[in-house]
Amino acid sequence: MPVARLNLHGVQEIFASNKAPTNLKYRTLLFMSTSDKTIKDITKDANERMKKSIDSVKQNLMTIRTGRATANMLDRIKVDYYGAETPLNQLATIGVPSAQQLTVDPYDKSSAGAIERAIAESDLGFMPSNDGTLIRINIPPLSEDRRKEMLKQCKAIGEEGKVAVRNIRRDGVEAVKKMEKNSAIGKDESKDGQDALQKLTDEKVKEIDAIVSAKEKEVMTV
Repeated sequence: MPVARLNLHGVQEIFASNKAPTNLKYRTLLFMSTSDKTIKDITKDANERMKKSIDSVKQNLMTIRTGRATANMLDRIKVDYYGAETPLNQLATIGVPSAQQLTVDPYDKSSAGAIERAIAESDLGFMPSNDGTLIRINIPPLSEDRRKEMLKQCKAIGEEGKVAVRNIRRDGVEAVKKMEKNSAIGKDESKDGQDALQKLTDEKVKEIDAIVSAKEKEVMTV
């Protein structure tokens, strides 16, 4: 028969059996109670996760090239470094000597060839030159067709971010509905929680649209 029942950030039950061997006299079951979470906790968690998704959108948009050279242009390039796909910015120092040129200085000079290939095979449209020590990339002016292609990439990155935000909302709504099902909250509180998550989602989607729009204007600026 049970000898103790304790709350330890959830529920802990200690069972004892007179017939059980001494080393098996006690068994402990510990689990987190779903009622420990509140609507406020769920909304706060969703907000933090959505912020990370927006940060990811910003970071990815920085890799979209415009008419000026920036080190961030190469952030998404991965290099086959001894069989491992490694981010370029972990293998070299990237410099911006002028508005129309980038330099890539590999830490391991033997990787220069692999880095050059990765840049040339990327979707950036760059033709790097490698002197065996330093890789130089001249940034050509964007043609009209190339600018349109960049706009498509901007929109795609924005859509990925919005999908991520909406998925976070879905997770939050499911958590709220589960609380209602378990009678941890009432129907009205459940509706208020879901409405709060929808409002938060709408705000983040608008924020992503504004970020993408600003980048599109930058791409189209000649």
